Amino acid sequence: MIVTGGSRGLGLVLVQRLADAGYRAVAIARKETNPLLSAIDDAAGAIEFVPFDLGDIAGIPALVQRLRKSFGPIHGLVNNAAVQFHGALALMPSAQIEQLVRLNTLSPIVLTKYVVRAMMADGGGRIVNVASIIGTTGYSGLAAYGATKASMIGFTRSLAREVGPMGVTVNAVAPGFMATDMTDALGDDQRRQIERRSALRRLPTIEDVAETVLFLLGDAATSITGTVVTVDAGNTA
Repeated sequence: MIVTGGSRGLGLVLVQRLADAGYRAVAIARKETNPLLSAIDDAAGAIEFVPFDLGDIAGIPALVQRLRKSFGPIHGLVNNAAVQFHGALALMPSAQIEQLVRLNTLSPIVLTKYVVRAMMADGGGRIVNVASIIGTTGYSGLAAYGATKASMIGFTRSLAREVGPMGVTVNAVAPGFMATDMTDALGDDQRRQIERRSALRRLPTIEDVAETVLFLLGDAATSITGTVVTVDAGNTA
């Protein structure tokens, strides 16, 4: 199982849960973190780390070739890596907009292109894209970020139709606001407001989202494809 952005946050929790479930998880990120190193030590060989800057689009084909050579057939890919810049679009530097589109949209599409080729040759696989409720609901100050996440939802639905006949499922998970590094910019009042308007009166946890991804990667989700599963504690209910 390949997890991008696997050195921290949701990606790190996901590689840990995959290892606990008996999978071999490969975390892709620019650099190791101390929590990832601890997880690798605890997993006794079930977690591997491959350093790669996912903004290097031209290097992706060689990355996939290296992954197949080192670890064999790729059963699952989780496109989790992303960046988020908060601010009014009218004031956002164009370089930040370009970085958002490159890492959040272009990179996972190109990575999936080469991984799905291998999956079709090997007889099937699972792809899960981490989107966001912002891709459908919108949020002030996250226009460019929301655009990248909306694009991943459209990508998920169309690709599911393309590769379904070859035994590859493609789904997306759309988390709500979670307690992660990406939501540190929210003030306490904003967090409380989000919690109040959620059906469960709380934010979803990283573990909630990781368990949903794990389900979509497993045998129980064999007949689920082209679906976007919302995990937001009822914020959009």
